[in-house]
Amino acid sequence: MNAPVQMRLVWPAREYLPGYVEALQRGWSPDNMRQEAGAEALARIASNAEAFLASLVDREGRGAPVTLPDGSVVRRLPGYNRWMWDGGFCGHINLRWQPGTEALPPYCLGHIGYTVVPWKQRRGYATQALREVLEEAGGEGLRYVEITTDPDNVASQRVIERNGGVLVEQFVAPAALGGTRKLRYRVQVPSQSS
Repeated sequence: MNAPVQMRLVWPAREYLPGYVEALQRGWSPDNMRQEAGAEALARIASNAEAFLASLVDREGRGAPVTLPDGSVVRRLPGYNRWMWDGGFCGHINLRWQPGTEALPPYCLGHIGYTVVPWKQRRGYATQALREVLEEAGGEGLRYVEITTDPDNVASQRVIERNGGVLVEQFVAPAALGGTRKLRYRVQVPSQSS
């Protein structure tokens, strides 16, 4: 009998890049607010794969500015991406923050974003990935994180709630971020043991 497939978080690296590229070529986008981000990522990989991979881990926020859904450009926050991997690429999760505070600028709706490729959904991967990144968030000085989702995205709400998320508010995102209704959850970060 075969052992069940285990998902693990990996740092973006050359050895996993073919799986990431395949997901992009199948139409998956790493940005759920900008479908064109997939094609942009493919172009960046084709131009300089090493620079692309390096850009996904930027703990100082020194990288290129971020393009919002309305086309405006804003300062990049410190943060990093992790890839979900079960022998193949499953999706990604990212953490972003401002040093010394849990506050985020108005153009950033949450500390953590995640997406699982459609062909690997409903396997618990997002729940596991969020749990693991929450454990890492304390190392960045965060006591809690905020995560937003759409009111009709019940699967994402369940992922957040399974990790202790509490609904804080329903709000309308700024126009630059689509101007749509959102739900904001707060999740306590596990305390760091010494």
